[in-house]
Amino acid sequence: QVQLVESGGGLVQAGGSLRLSCTASGRSFSFSYTMGWFRQAPEKEREFVVGASWSGSSTVYAESVKGRFTFSRDKANNTVHLQMNNLKPEDTAVYYCAADKGTGWVRPAAWGQGTQVTVSS
Repeated sequence: QVQLVESGGGLVQAGGSLRLSCTASGRSFSFSYTMGWFRQAPEKEREFVVGASWSGSSTVYAESVKGRFTFSRDKANNTVHLQMNNLKPEDTAVYYCAADKGTGWVRPAAWGQGTQVTVSS
């Protein structure tokens, strides 16, 4: 069993920055999980934002966030971060942290509770 707890988020003006954090725990947790961030805007499907290994050997970003968002990991604290720069109103959504083990995000092992990001124009 894996638990994910998110923090960060909030309200920011367009062009601003925010950092999200996600701490993993649980008996089943290990660094073999792939970590990711997804987001869901009102009345839209949940969409992939970024996925990455703990080793740093693989990081994949959605085209919509490339060059603006940066994934990082802190293995000492089982925590991953999502640094979001140059935010746009279309980035407004609930952001979810997720952990996956080999399903290609078809059936993630765990989801965080979600944190709201609101970007005003």
